[in-house]
Amino acid sequence: MEFKVNSKELEKLLSKIIPAVPTRTPMPILENFLFEIKDGQLTIYATDLEISLKSSLNIVTEDNIKIVVPARLLSDIVKSLKETTIHFKFMANKKINLVTDMGKYSISYLDADEFPEIPSVDADKSAKDINEVVINGLELRQAFEKSSFAMSKEEMRPAMMGTLFEFTDEGLRFVATDGHRLVNLLKKNIKAAFNQQYVVPERAVSVLLKILDEKDVKIHLTKTYVSFKLNDIELITRLIAQKYPDYSSVIPLENEFLMKLNTIDVHDSIKRMMLFSTSSTRRVKFSIKKDSLDISAEDLDIGASGEEKVVCEYAGDEIEIGFNSAYLNDILNHLSGEEEVIFKLHSATKAVIVEPVQKKENQDLMMLLMPVRLNT
Repeated sequence: MEFKVNSKELEKLLSKIIPAVPTRTPMPILENFLFEIKDGQLTIYATDLEISLKSSLNIVTEDNIKIVVPARLLSDIVKSLKETTIHFKFMANKKINLVTDMGKYSISYLDADEFPEIPSVDADKSAKDINEVVINGLELRQAFEKSSFAMSKEEMRPAMMGTLFEFTDEGLRFVATDGHRLVNLLKKNIKAAFNQQYVVPERAVSVLLKILDEKDVKIHLTKTYVSFKLNDIELITRLIAQKYPDYSSVIPLENEFLMKLNTIDVHDSIKRMMLFSTSSTRRVKFSIKKDSLDISAEDLDIGASGEEKVVCEYAGDEIEIGFNSAYLNDILNHLSGEEEVIFKLHSATKAVIVEPVQKKENQDLMMLLMPVRLNT
């Protein structure tokens, strides 16, 4: 059997699929693409057993076949070519000849029997537990960009190693937390006909961040899987089965002391104080008074310290409170587009809420940071 394909079209398709190919795996079969040719369509699959990606393009052939080809080798060959037509010729000795105007390249293929089955979320459209929602790709990517940094990396807390999608009457809420910081982002304009919680794993979120664009994304959700269908690509991932912790119980209600700051001023100061914070604790101290915030850090191991004053507007009692500077830097990094931020505080031991002063239409964004103990 044989078919022809434009090299740049194939390169574009492979570049979207290859993020699902694992770099190291005890299962060598996963280091391959699955090629399925059926009814004049070439569909290419890749999976690491946690996420699966697939994409298709039309070709001219009357044959149907399923084979497995080495993913990185094929991708590298196609990427190295200038725009040309690649003539795929399948030989009897389990070789594929890739023939162009300028050259001929040969790679081996395997039977598809050992390749794991790719799950299909919407195989049964009549299933009662399939929910569907459509979200603009840029809006979904922006939600991930604002929240994904707070996902936990600790395997002891599997539910927190993902982003919570919570469909409510208010809209779609994205929540991520590692127990030290929390992001709670509500998109009021994304409404669904169902109220439900789903936890999407970190691996899927990181791949989606690479492939989402301005096109709408059709999302199908079951109790076990979620599928993200972009224009020409589909990502399928198993959902995290554990129930997400009750994040609302850690959001303080009594944070009545308000401190307004210029985002760039406080962020620049934190970045400088990180140079002086002890590598083990990364602690910085906030000493908050009516019109000024003193930010300081000290590294006793190397005998270094720093202190800066940042202008603020503050209404509340004077407080001295400590933070992990790396966590605070992360939060301010993800609020860098905001001119001003507001810190809502209660005491030196209670969680602090950080929010943009200027609210965006159809969006509520709240970040939470746990303080660290100051040495007395």
